[in-house]
Amino acid sequence: MSKTAISESDRKIPIEKNKVLPPAPPLPRTIHLVPLDYVGNFEIRPGFYETNGATAIPGGVNFTVYSHGATAIELLLFHREEKEPYAVIPFPPHYRIGNVYSMIVFKLNIEEFEYAYRVDGPYEPEKGLIFDKNRYLLDPYAKAVTGQSRWGETAPHEQHYKARVVKDDFDWGTMESPLLPMEDLIIYELHVRGFTVDPSSGVKHPGTFAGLMEKLPYLVELGVNAVELMPIFEFDEMQDYREVNGQKLYNYWGYNSVSFFAPNTSYAASKEYNREGNELKNLIREFNKKGIEVYLDVVFNHTAEGDEDGPFFSFKGFDNNIYYLLAPGGSYYNFSGCGNSLNCNHPIVHQMILNCLRYWVTTYRVNGFRFDLASILGRNEDGSPMSKPPLLQSLAFDPILGDVKLIAEAWDAGGMYQVGTFPSWNRWAEWNGIYRDDMRRYLRGDGGMAKAAALRLIGSRDIYEPHTRENASVNFITCHDGFTLYDLYAYDKKHNEKNGWNNTDGANDNFSWNCGVEGETEDSAINALRRRMARNAFALLMCSRGIPMFLAGDEFCNTQYGNNNAYCQDNPVSWLDWNMLDKNRDMFVFFQYMIQFRKDHRVLRANLSDGACGFPDVSFHGVTPWLRQFADYDRYVGVMFAGKEKKAEIIYIASNAYWEPLQVTLPRLPADLTWKQIVDTWEAPQSEKPLNGNGFQIQGRSVMVFIADTIPS
Repeated sequence: MSKTAISESDRKIPIEKNKVLPPAPPLPRTIHLVPLDYVGNFEIRPGFYETNGATAIPGGVNFTVYSHGATAIELLLFHREEKEPYAVIPFPPHYRIGNVYSMIVFKLNIEEFEYAYRVDGPYEPEKGLIFDKNRYLLDPYAKAVTGQSRWGETAPHEQHYKARVVKDDFDWGTMESPLLPMEDLIIYELHVRGFTVDPSSGVKHPGTFAGLMEKLPYLVELGVNAVELMPIFEFDEMQDYREVNGQKLYNYWGYNSVSFFAPNTSYAASKEYNREGNELKNLIREFNKKGIEVYLDVVFNHTAEGDEDGPFFSFKGFDNNIYYLLAPGGSYYNFSGCGNSLNCNHPIVHQMILNCLRYWVTTYRVNGFRFDLASILGRNEDGSPMSKPPLLQSLAFDPILGDVKLIAEAWDAGGMYQVGTFPSWNRWAEWNGIYRDDMRRYLRGDGGMAKAAALRLIGSRDIYEPHTRENASVNFITCHDGFTLYDLYAYDKKHNEKNGWNNTDGANDNFSWNCGVEGETEDSAINALRRRMARNAFALLMCSRGIPMFLAGDEFCNTQYGNNNAYCQDNPVSWLDWNMLDKNRDMFVFFQYMIQFRKDHRVLRANLSDGACGFPDVSFHGVTPWLRQFADYDRYVGVMFAGKEKKAEIIYIASNAYWEPLQVTLPRLPADLTWKQIVDTWEAPQSEKPLNGNGFQIQGRSVMVFIADTIPS
């Protein structure tokens, strides 16, 4: 060993917590921060210009805020939950450097105040300048937002938002992120409130982060290893609040961000004054300990400020013409379908988004992000698409974000659809909307879809070049947006009447099939068919190359009663009914079984080699092995995966979307191997049995899976 080499024992230095250390020698006399100016009774001095937001420091609080167009900014201090400030402290002109205003205010107790700003500047709406010195504005870097702590009880338009200073003293211990490989992920999408708010959940803290924590053993039992939380940034559930036929309708999903740096306080089970986020941090820590990563669904494409008629509470007042994409004349481009579009590639907004994601990774240890309507993040200031969007490239190469998952919803409401072409630098994955649509059409029996289904099963190689876009495809058949898996086979058409838009909202092209009767039925044959169709869909999802994702509740036949756009339904339409878990325990067991089967066989998740036992890595088959015509009338798909690591793995997936049984022959195996049936969706989930020979019959509308097994000696 060389003198400079480090031995293995030296590498493993134990970390001792709460160790009592000997008293340190006294430090030399140092110069501390002291007040330099006075405003009324407040002692102040210039602050830390590179530290955005409000930060507690020894002896006071540092406030830093910026605006390109402002001529003056005032800090407003409020007693807790008061509407009017008890103090107004202007930033002295000489406290401004460039476009940044920074000030330390001494002798402030963060537990005794809330804060906001007033910003003065020019008012020229045709240029996008709408400064108003009379408005109270929320800090864009606020770490905690007041005014909406009780779900659905406070209407923000009746009072302004304020912020609190957060004490970041959460002890993460020696926790490390699971750092799961992309190919191994099984993502479970859920709504924090809807997951446990129904009394059937049986949790002590329904509808909260703590309530979700109580369901951690369930998620471990199910077998998923990543949860994707629908928006948990502070949002305005009261936006567009209305009552329809006596039913209260909210902005329940939360795709209308108020603050990008603050967790939704109404998702906390208890008041977390000045420690907002600790409940969420505890959730992430405990999930990670169990090997489950936590991803946030983030909404950087627009804000809750809406269009010209929308509320005015933060970004409009700081730099409207910078934060939003504006058309000539000052009106808002609306590529989000929600009134405005964030100007993501402007350097100021670009920097804020990057800072925001870094904050969630370093302070909350978030493991990944799914970006809502991510194509907007690639638009230029005139709304045109960019070939190399600076923001997306920065996120791809940022060192702090180096280990987190980046997943794009690769389209927007303005018509840009980038599935397969989203700028990625081999770093971004994508929700594969083509997988969803092709598999739905194939499974319901549409003609001409067999080839498309086969290509989706092998990782959509026709869409993603496997050598440059590894693990790019997030495969899904259901998500929050659309039918649940049960509803996909119980309804031919959407039933969104309760949303109050005369059933005009939500997608019309669902590629669903009601199996013969619209909605609930007592017909046992139809109900059996619906359950088999759901098993078919999940079996193929778990046997597809790419990253599988499914919607919470699909594992026990959760229904939204045909509503495919339940964004406003904070009621049993959207809430999970946990009674269905007992009623449909067999479906849960099947999901559990298929998840474990995927985990046990890496050949389903990755190209292990060029093949095994003389077989190629992937191959397509008809009812006769190696003969694959993909005729328009064909509804049978056979896909075989073959690869080798420590030993050869060969798996054959047989899928019959035809309504009659078919006689099928499997490829001939080497002499020391035999086919073993692992899955038959026509039968019970655990239907493992050896196959006598190479032939088998597959029932109509069913899926079977076989593995090559050694012949018993």
